[in-house]
Amino acid sequence: MTTETQDHVDYVRAIMIDHPFLKGVRLRFLPLLMEGATVVRAGADERIFREGEQARHLYLLYKGRLALETFVPREGTTIVQTVEAGEAVGLSWLFPPCQWQFSARAIEPCELVALDANNLREKAHENPEFGYDLLTRMAKLMWQRLQNTRRRLVELYVA
Repeated sequence: MTTETQDHVDYVRAIMIDHPFLKGVRLRFLPLLMEGATVVRAGADERIFREGEQARHLYLLYKGRLALETFVPREGTTIVQTVEAGEAVGLSWLFPPCQWQFSARAIEPCELVALDANNLREKAHENPEFGYDLLTRMAKLMWQRLQNTRRRLVELYVA
């Protein structure tokens, strides 16, 4: 492994260890999570993924802010939620047909770690303890998204 490659692996590992979504993760699970993980950088107003496309990653937002958006007939594109650094993005990779239900757009320059969805599903199947840990984290994320979406809908209808 080259020094440059090792530096990249060390950088991704450091981000993952510090990321709130993975707080308290067992260190023996880190290699399972890191397999196929890459750093993604997006400039302001750049799309991370689009609604309807194949969901191939779980993203850990490390720097910046992004908007989760959806198209609403007669309204156009609507921001459903703003996601801050320290949050995870992407639930759609977990549920067939694994298509994004929202779009994600960088509000400001962002840096994310993209975890490979195929790898996560495979490792969760092979290692039930890892799978349980991952699904527990995903369930917490789903609950947070549901509550945030509910608040957003109330704001839209009250206004």
